[in-house]
Amino acid sequence: MEVLIPLGFILILSIFLGFEVISKVPSTLHTPLMSGSNAISGITLIGALITAGTGVPEWISITLGVSAVAFATINVVGGYVVTDRMLGMFKKKKVQEK
Repeated sequence: MEVLIPLGFILILSIFLGFEVISKVPSTLHTPLMSGSNAISGITLIGALITAGTGVPEWISITLGVSAVAFATINVVGGYVVTDRMLGMFKKKKVQEK
């Protein structure tokens, strides 16, 4: 129980700090930052796969590992979809000839 109070404080502080940092990012820097966060999410996915495949037969380890893999995969795929869509906004439109 003594560990939960500092961990909760760190969680709340990181949520507040993350919100403040992200809200100050201009839209021109959003795409490069999104690509960087996709790389970090890929590392998270690798860690989740390692956790899921540790071979420990406890149900909590398996459940947390599988859910971590699922959430990290959703995060990576969604990040790449959003990044691709934003990069598409910067492409020149093709003019149709009549």
